[in-house]
Amino acid sequence: MSVVSVYRVKQWLKYSQHPLAKRLLQLCLWLRRLEIPAPRLLCLPLYHGWKVVLTSVQTLTRVFWWTPLFKGRLTECGPGLNLYGGLPFISGPLKITVGHRCRISGHTTFSGRAHGSRVPELRVGDNVGIGWQTTIAVGTQVILGNNVRIAGRSFLCGYPGHPLDPVARAAGQPDTDSQTGDIILEDDVWLGTGVSIMPGVCIGQGTIVAAGSIVTKSLPPGVLAAGNPARVIRPLAARLHPQSQIQPDGEKTDAA
Repeated sequence: MSVVSVYRVKQWLKYSQHPLAKRLLQLCLWLRRLEIPAPRLLCLPLYHGWKVVLTSVQTLTRVFWWTPLFKGRLTECGPGLNLYGGLPFISGPLKITVGHRCRISGHTTFSGRAHGSRVPELRVGDNVGIGWQTTIAVGTQVILGNNVRIAGRSFLCGYPGHPLDPVARAAGQPDTDSQTGDIILEDDVWLGTGVSIMPGVCIGQGTIVAAGSIVTKSLPPGVLAAGNPARVIRPLAARLHPQSQIQPDGEKTDAA
């Protein structure tokens, strides 16, 4: 039976006034609503049993499969990595180092620019959380300080992947060096859901960027920022760790 024939049968059942069509429609609706008794004393143990089996399988897969595969791709990885939900997608030449006790969703993408003069580098500090469906595109380098939190569906765009010139873009030419830049998130930065960070941006220590914001310019430490483009909303009355600040060249200087 072709797709068109199936569609016509469905339309006949839904709209026909024929007694047979009405009875068949009622039968289909009854079958769609069909359910069996679900006594709590029986179903609750079954639910918890299913959760135990599912969690056990996921844990074994994470420990003995996804995590070793991911670590094999890294340049350096500290202890305590919690890689949950699968294996991140990694594309392009990219040097990745991950610190201690990091939590990374398997539904993330790490990509490195393939047309630069140097190998792109992603450096992840200690106790960093990278959420679901986040993409980190490294043009030159992306540095995530200690205790950074990146919520789901965030985008750190260190390079665009295409040139601005339409002729060059149509010809499949790569982006230019002027379109790329470092991205630095200093210690204790928190990015809300769906935040986008553009090339050349440094976000100061302890700053929080609200969900859905697009950060096109660097932000100072210890503030709440939001909007498109993101701007400082107010300072945060929060304690900052007395740790050194990360500079674009990877060196550290004493915090003021």
